[in-house]
Amino acid sequence: MSTYYAGLLADVGILTLGGLSVYIILATGQLSLGNAGFMGIGAYITSYLTVTLGIGITPALFVAAVASGIIGVVVGFPALRLKGIYLAIATLGFGEMVRSFFLNLSAMGGSSGFHGMKHISVGYIWVWVIGILLVVMLLERSRVWLEMQAVNDDETAAGLVGLNATAIKVGAFGAGAAVAAISGGLFAHHHVYIEPGNFGFERSIDFVLAVILGGSTVGPGALVGSLVLVMLRFAGRHDGTGAA
Repeated sequence: MSTYYAGLLADVGILTLGGLSVYIILATGQLSLGNAGFMGIGAYITSYLTVTLGIGITPALFVAAVASGIIGVVVGFPALRLKGIYLAIATLGFGEMVRSFFLNLSAMGGSSGFHGMKHISVGYIWVWVIGILLVVMLLERSRVWLEMQAVNDDETAAGLVGLNATAIKVGAFGAGAAVAAISGGLFAHHHVYIEPGNFGFERSIDFVLAVILGGSTVGPGALVGSLVLVMLRFAGRHDGTGAA
């Protein structure tokens, strides 16, 4: 496989994780447009741990996922007061705040970006993609997922039958943030260079599009949507020029 096509395959995998991060949150009826911010948090934390502290990539990804998940929970609490377009705007604002933070963080390169990460293989990326996708598919068959869907369908009714809607929604935000962080760490170590612009509004829109194109009711849809989105862009680049 050529380097170019390997890069496309890596992009599909990373985008799939980003789509899954949105899908988990969307399952509770919440739309997040700020998951690129969580991706950026994961990318910078993982890169700092591997480059500056010399920690291995796998434990660094776990640390980044936990840290981003905690931040996701913190963000999830105020988000509970918002619904619909207001929630989308608030999460969008969070993503832009994260991007601006790293833009001014001189210790991590600021606007010049950060580099020095060791390149990871496409196979390593897909080990994570397949593993997380399987976890999501198992989650979809669990009682927890039924509770998430109940909150999505009617939060008031869910509360009346004893479900803790607050815990379910905040937990979904935390889980989605953790998955987005892993996608960011993999992105950073595949491209071996990151800058704040990598984690802007457009990235969050890509995550949402991946879920929409693949169908927002099943986890594997994020993979299908990511493949479609990457292939559409590939076709756009090479339209009228023949094969790459």
